[in-house]
Amino acid sequence: MKKLFVVAVVSLGTLTGFAQEATAEQGAEVVVATEVVAQDEYSEIEISALPEAVTNALAKDHPAATISKAYVNEEEQFKLEVAQEDGTSATLFADKEGNWIEE
Repeated sequence: MKKLFVVAVVSLGTLTGFAQEATAEQGAEVVVATEVVAQDEYSEIEISALPEAVTNALAKDHPAATISKAYVNEEEQFKLEVAQEDGTSATLFADKEGNWIEE
């Protein structure tokens, strides 16, 4: 009796698998949607290209932080990836005048 039940379940599963493939092969249109999310259009820049106001603000407000990477967007807002002295990392945002931005 157990064998009969197992055979029935396997058969049903196999038929279901073949039915799905047949539908796709009969010309059913398959649509794959891809969404690209821009990350606020930031482009990576050299750390040396940062405005002096931004580097001064970092030195004043986060003296133990070291800039790992720097990014800029069209509005001249800067995204800074910094490494803290304790080994943690953080992402900070500033405008070209060195004012911190909440993101």
